Amino acid sequence: MSFEVIIGIEIHCELKTKTKMFSGAPVSFGLPANTCVNEIDLGHPGTLPSLNKRAVELAITACELLNCKVDRLIRFDRKNYYYSDLPKGFQITQQFHPIGKDGYVDIEVDGGSKRIRINRLHMEEDTAKQFHHGDVTWIDFNRASTPLVEIVSEPDIRSGKEAASFVEKMKSLLEFGDISDVRMEEGSLRCDVNISLRPYGYEGFGTKVEIKNLNSVNNVQRAIEAEIIRQSEVYLQGESVVQSTRRYDEASRKTVLMRKKEGTVDYKYFPEPNIPPIRISDEFYQRIKDNLPKTAEQRKSSYINDLNLSEADASILTSGKDLADYFEAIVHCGAPVKNTANWLISEVLSVANLRNDRKFSDWISPSDMADLLIMIKEGKISGKQAKEVFADMVNGGKPKDIVAKKGMVQVSDEGQLFTWVTEILNQNTQSVEDYKNGKDRALGFLVGQVMKLSKGKANPAMTSEMLVKELSKR
Repeated sequence: MSFEVIIGIEIHCELKTKTKMFSGAPVSFGLPANTCVNEIDLGHPGTLPSLNKRAVELAITACELLNCKVDRLIRFDRKNYYYSDLPKGFQITQQFHPIGKDGYVDIEVDGGSKRIRINRLHMEEDTAKQFHHGDVTWIDFNRASTPLVEIVSEPDIRSGKEAASFVEKMKSLLEFGDISDVRMEEGSLRCDVNISLRPYGYEGFGTKVEIKNLNSVNNVQRAIEAEIIRQSEVYLQGESVVQSTRRYDEASRKTVLMRKKEGTVDYKYFPEPNIPPIRISDEFYQRIKDNLPKTAEQRKSSYINDLNLSEADASILTSGKDLADYFEAIVHCGAPVKNTANWLISEVLSVANLRNDRKFSDWISPSDMADLLIMIKEGKISGKQAKEVFADMVNGGKPKDIVAKKGMVQVSDEGQLFTWVTEILNQNTQSVEDYKNGKDRALGFLVGQVMKLSKGKANPAMTSEMLVKELSKR
């Protein structure tokens, strides 16, 4: 018997705000534990929450990018449960009145397009973070009350590959929308997957199993594929799948039981009494709609149609917002478009991958990168020299200073080039004969010899032209 796979995904996304959801405490990552929290986050008696306006703007932006209907009346609910990572004993969320619902995104899988519906998008606050060491649990409250949106898909996904494509699409929309930094390894975007199996043709749903806190796109796909195998084996053995919460173990590449679900937890929701309903004005809503950031797809289309880049180059440049922003900033400084794309893809990304650092502007400013590319375009330095200059720029040097210090002025003077070309032709008579006999490689060899003689200073294009001209005379 074969089974149809039914998958729904919940995405928890930390918003890119400077302060917490309901307090003025700073949002941070990697700072010393319990240094970015205040009495409101900790739920001290007598404190009252104050809604973060920027979080609302980002949530509405996310709704628009996900084609959701926006509820213009913001209302919050109180979710009551007692756990060590929830200092107030309740979480402020939007259980009954999500800010967005009935949306969709289109994903690409195996060369085709598929629409995945979005059930809801709601705002809430994050919990604290726990660290378990043996029998002791430490709690870092820095994350407590960090603004979140939770995005819940409809059960429209049918495979691990589709799930991975959906998460990639969500990451791209949220990143290019400047809504979140979507760093799954840091926990700013986390995925829970709900998966069940049913025989083909069956209209109902099978028993749902939840896989919690998947921290990479690859693990989303792997966890689903592992769980499909596990549930299939259970059914084929004549047994029943038990509703449960599981986690994915990367070492064994299997899902592992965390806890069984005996029934629905009663969180005793009720309207949050300390945050009255807030009406979103027409002006506030329209301003957000009028300033929606460009998606990766829109930027890619612009690069192809307006900047005449190839689809392959445009795809790479829009693979991350950091790279697309860097590319546009360099071009804005006057650098040639095609050369900028080539250098970013071949040279800059290579260094970024080695350093595991995509904060490009931190190690080479857009204006400095533009200066280097303009010098190449104007023939002031050769491509070979440029790579040497770039290596020094990575370590903090300025391109014009490096060129001046090393005397890297490309020679385009015809008289000097003629002297070098003549000397090389006189020294390499066999290569001259080879060229005359139709061996095109000989020209490349002769250009290389001139470059060697000039210590890389000869203008390669002019050198090649002069060699062809002089060879025709011999």
